Amino acid sequence: MRRREDDGAIVAESAMIIALVTLLCGTILQVGVIIHTKNTLIDVASAGARHAALADRNLAEGQDRTAMLLAEAIPNSGNAHIQVARESDGERITVTVSHRVPLFGFLTGPIPLSATAQAYDLTPQ
Repeated sequence: MRRREDDGAIVAESAMIIALVTLLCGTILQVGVIIHTKNTLIDVASAGARHAALADRNLAEGQDRTAMLLAEAIPNSGNAHIQVARESDGERITVTVSHRVPLFGFLTGPIPLSATAQAYDLTPQ
């Protein structure tokens, strides 16, 4: 037998549960976007370093290749900072890509994220 004081309780409970489930799904999606961005930065930095280390390439071409791959993979990547340098030992090329972690989809967020990759340059100097 139903009591009168319980009338409408299911509506309030459903609203609270739906809000929690929505928040949980949004959080899971946001973590997925952050992980995707980090993995993409690592891959782009590695590809740029390998490209710059090729025998007929230079550091500027490695930076251009990194920027092109980043633009294809991540929206709003124009704000990214790409640094390509030859290490002091002359054998390694280092590419560092810095970008801001996207919050709420692919809007640029306030948290910086970076990835660094190296490749051996076996060409004679």
